[in-house]
Amino acid sequence: MKQKVIICDHIHEKGVEILKNAKEVDLTIAYDSPKEKLFGMLGEAELAITRSSTPVDTKFLEAAKKLKYVIRAGVGVDNVDIDECSKRGIVVMNVPTANTIAAVEMTMCHLVCSARSFVNAHNELKEKRVWKRENWYGTELLGKKLGVIGFGNIGAKVATRAQAFGMEIIAFDPYVQPSKVTSLGMTFTTNFDDILACDIITIHTPKNKETTNVITAKEIAKMKDGVILINVARGGLYNEDDLVAALKSGKVRFAGLDVFAKEPATDHPLLDLPNVSVTPHLGANTIESQINISVQSAENALEVLRGVSYPNALNLPIKEGAMPAWASAYCELTQRMAFLAAQTLKSSIRSVSVSANGEVAEFLESLGVFAAVGALNKAIAEKVNYVNAPFVAKERGLEITTRIDEGESPYKNLVTVRASDDNESVYISGILFGNESPRIVDINGFDMDVLPKGKMILFKNNDLPGVIGKVGTLLGDNKINIADFRLGRDKFGKAMALIIVDNDVSRGVLDALAALPEAIRVSYAEL
Repeated sequence: MKQKVIICDHIHEKGVEILKNAKEVDLTIAYDSPKEKLFGMLGEAELAITRSSTPVDTKFLEAAKKLKYVIRAGVGVDNVDIDECSKRGIVVMNVPTANTIAAVEMTMCHLVCSARSFVNAHNELKEKRVWKRENWYGTELLGKKLGVIGFGNIGAKVATRAQAFGMEIIAFDPYVQPSKVTSLGMTFTTNFDDILACDIITIHTPKNKETTNVITAKEIAKMKDGVILINVARGGLYNEDDLVAALKSGKVRFAGLDVFAKEPATDHPLLDLPNVSVTPHLGANTIESQINISVQSAENALEVLRGVSYPNALNLPIKEGAMPAWASAYCELTQRMAFLAAQTLKSSIRSVSVSANGEVAEFLESLGVFAAVGALNKAIAEKVNYVNAPFVAKERGLEITTRIDEGESPYKNLVTVRASDDNESVYISGILFGNESPRIVDINGFDMDVLPKGKMILFKNNDLPGVIGKVGTLLGDNKINIADFRLGRDKFGKAMALIIVDNDVSRGVLDALAALPEAIRVSYAEL
């Protein structure tokens, strides 16, 4: 049965085409419709894709009576009433990494321009036709200390690029492991005053209660005279009134800003100051990032509708800010492994257990919730989210357990999901490489190294010569292209192949694979 998706704001056509061609999607395109007409189109929508121009507020939600999911095509969710969505059981997601490089490069643009007063020199020559080199002495980046507030995807990449200029990097982020910073030859600090002592400060955090006005007159007073401040993240992280005063006094030598507390900011005191470079929120405005945002939004929508996962869900059943990004990534990996495990079982799933070692074991309760969502979304017809998963599991008699794994393991932060039905069980283990790249590393004792995504054939067989050739030939004869082929072997003469393919696999093809004399077990899954 097709599920109804509505696109409320313009996204790149590549993402639109993905949804148009998806067999499970009934697509409504509303981005060229007036807002008053949009509300009349929301009634049947189960998933809405928005950008910043459509407020997802009470009026929107009252019109969207059947809405289950909202995907904000971009990073900021200022226009989405997350609390109200949560009360209604609507899962809110964003696309935080699609414009990473665009935001990083815009930050570097402001960093270099601020150090060299580029905008003023440019305007004086081009607009006034004045050639006075002595007016524009800049400062070199080499040897300067750069304070990075927020060391996520964007902050970390800004830091590595600044390091190439010969800058010394000091990073502050209470939600990352210190090794993520120190392994790059940078300094990690838990003392915010270390940031305030830097020559240049750049901020890369979300906007929330904790980060709004994180830099005020109090913090500026502790800074070096002539400090340079950069903000390409969200408006309001720096107190703008205090920033104006500091720029006028010269305490802050220069500021490079792409964002403002209230936008559009066409009549703002900051625009009147000569020691400010400004752009109209262009951080994501590259051709490449707009394509990435669109495609990722569409792909994430399909994962949601298929019950694979809820990528980058923002209203999770955990305290806001309590879970670092790497732990959230482990939660999504756990959900994917549970979804995969449930698909490999032949009958109804009865129990799911999650075990973990290392630091990720601190988040076992959340891992268990995500595993329940993954298992249940395969097992039952109605969709399950992070809010109702524990209740649905109890109703269905699905036992969800968690435990700390105290056994020896070659991996730190290994998570294992074991799913069982009345006759058999399957376990799948996974890790994040570098806390960023998810990998399945073990399936029922067979070593693997595979990204948990795509159309997958799991083929267990007696480990004899010629099996891989037979499997490849059979798939080729059925015009099924192999994208990846991972093979694990045990010491008992058995092997398991995890084959990722580009095409749908019919029941007939799976039966043909199972009929091969060497085959022991064949299953198919889509992630």
